[in-house]
Amino acid sequence: MLKKIGKHLKDIGKKPLNQNRMKTAMQELKDKIQHAIEELNSELSEYQAGYKQCLINIQNDIDFQMLQMEKEQIVEAYNTSFLLRDKPYSTAEKYYNETFNKSIKNKG
Repeated sequence: MLKKIGKHLKDIGKKPLNQNRMKTAMQELKDKIQHAIEELNSELSEYQAGYKQCLINIQNDIDFQMLQMEKEQIVEAYNTSFLLRDKPYSTAEKYYNETFNKSIKNKG
């Protein structure tokens, strides 16, 4: 069973489960977590039950916090693109690095 759990963790970075519509990164992660939860059978060891509960907790955080935060960031980026016609950043990547990577670098 531990091999199966490890496989689920590796699968998180692979192709989307539903390729018929666009999904944000958070929506895709939520789907992959749901798939991992569904793959776990009902007779779980204490360790496996803890792993399953951890996945459920992460999925709940995504539902109640992260999806809204991601939506706000996408809307803000879209609206900013119209407001900044003269574009203070030469590329979208530079905009991303200045806007989002600062918080990632500071956390490490």
